[in-house]
Amino acid sequence: MTTEPDRSADAAEQRGAATATAPPEDPPPADRPAVASAGRSRVGTADLVFKNLTRTAGLGLLALIAVIAIFLVLRATHALSANTGDFLTTEEWFPNATPPKFGVAATLYGTVVSAAVAMVIAVPVAVGIALFITVYAPRQLSSVLGYIVDLLAAVPSVVYGLWGLIVLAPHMKGIQLWLNDYFGWIPLFSGDSVGRSLFVASVVLAIMILPIVAALSREVFLQVPIAHREAALALGATRWEMIRTAVLPYGKPGVISASMLGLGRAMGETIAVALVLPASFNISAHLLSPAGNTIAANVANGWGEANDIGRGALIASGLVLFIVTMIVNIIARAIVARRREFSGSSA
Repeated sequence: MTTEPDRSADAAEQRGAATATAPPEDPPPADRPAVASAGRSRVGTADLVFKNLTRTAGLGLLALIAVIAIFLVLRATHALSANTGDFLTTEEWFPNATPPKFGVAATLYGTVVSAAVAMVIAVPVAVGIALFITVYAPRQLSSVLGYIVDLLAAVPSVVYGLWGLIVLAPHMKGIQLWLNDYFGWIPLFSGDSVGRSLFVASVVLAIMILPIVAALSREVFLQVPIAHREAALALGATRWEMIRTAVLPYGKPGVISASMLGLGRAMGETIAVALVLPASFNISAHLLSPAGNTIAANVANGWGEANDIGRGALIASGLVLFIVTMIVNIIARAIVARRREFSGSSA
């Protein structure tokens, strides 16, 4: 009977010899913690620089708004002190007369009414376009439609104004007569004549702000989590019920912000409204009557022939538009803040 040699002892001796002859591992370099701390220091410096830059930008924006407000107040003070009428309630506009008499009531009324009617027309259509592009349309068609909407948002306002003056206004007479015949019992659509009215200007403004509201609403709806849509469909909801329960609540703050941005453009639009409206200074409850004016259009039409008092009066009206725009934006921010739970910040 033969016995095999004990190979375990030989293997142990070989491992021991290899361990003894193997070079020792290099200790970790002493400067490695210093490198890590230097990296952290560089990252901290970059964060600090970026934080200070963003803070400076935000404070600079607030300072710019304050400087604009101070400029408007200082340049309007002399004209307001020379005015013989009530600036907020007088409908007449004669700042170049002696003595000057002017008020912002008519132009402020036209600004608010035309922008409000434009919002009523444009926002539902824009939200519908955004929903069709994001939910219903095939991918290729949605990309083409999205490109067209973005392209319309970049069209200059003077192009819309010329189109509204030459093409839209003559063809709007039939619609205005129809509204007068069938809805004349409503004061807004009653009147003895139709023409280049606040209604036509509102339609032009609606066409101008529609691409902006549609483009921003589309981007908001694209941010809705896929899980929300799929969960609604998995529970048996139809596509409209999915939109109503998952898409619209999530995108409502964004739609409100987009609408307020469109409202700001509608209230401050100058050239398009100046080309369409006949520039009259009277307050009329009839949207179809050929009358009306806005603050921005009045500034554009009257600046060239105004004297010192007239320019001060126009600047004072611009101050009113500035204040109204600020109030509208503050209200919009408050509405969005109340619906923060749907903004996706807690998702």
